[in-house]
Amino acid sequence: MADRTPNLDDPEPLRRRVRNPLSGDTFGRGAEGFARFMGTPAFLVGMTLFCAVWLAWNSIMPESAQFDPRSLNFTLLTLILSLQASYAAPLLLLAQNRQDDRDRVQAEQDRQSNDRNHATTDFITREIASLRIALNDVATRDFVRGELRDLLEDLEKEREEDEAAEQAEGGRGSANSSGAGVSGGSGASGSGSGSGGPDSGGSGSGRGVLVAEAQPQTVGVDREELRAMLRSEVRSALAERGTP
Repeated sequence: MADRTPNLDDPEPLRRRVRNPLSGDTFGRGAEGFARFMGTPAFLVGMTLFCAVWLAWNSIMPESAQFDPRSLNFTLLTLILSLQASYAAPLLLLAQNRQDDRDRVQAEQDRQSNDRNHATTDFITREIASLRIALNDVATRDFVRGELRDLLEDLEKEREEDEAAEQAEGGRGSANSSGAGVSGGSGASGSGSGSGGPDSGGSGSGRGVLVAEAQPQTVGVDREELRAMLRSEVRSALAERGTP
């Protein structure tokens, strides 16, 4: 009978595999467990009790009951301890090598983490420096207040100067009008004394009207309204400067 060629649709037959205890990480974990147990107080106390009982039994008990007589210098105990030491040293070295590998991997991960942290710190430092440079060009609240205060003082000074100039012009105009009235009154008195009374009264009222027209009315400036206007202008200027 010819062998049947397996098809791709046929499932693979199950194969029983014997797990090798020496393969993979099983043996290494066992070695680490043994090395860890040898470094505990329980192992030291147990080893001490074992040796004490062994020596006491083979020293006190009769020779027929002794299995490692004292006359042979406890040869069997010496062999057991030598065998234990010969296996303990490689197991300890194996556990130490595994610990070194873990430490090497951990150190590599720590180095990579430190590099990432260093790069992040450099990036944050550069961003903070750029923000500080950018903030140097931004007008602060104290700067804006100082500028507004200076503007208000300048406007107050200009208003006072304008008022003083208007008052000076009004004084010169009133002096000129009074001089013209005096000259007209003297000419009228020379032409006739009877008509001089009403003309003099008319010239006096005319001088009053001229003086009233020559003196301009000063308009007061509302400080709150001026401050509001300056604030709106400064805000609009800052908004235009902040937009790209």
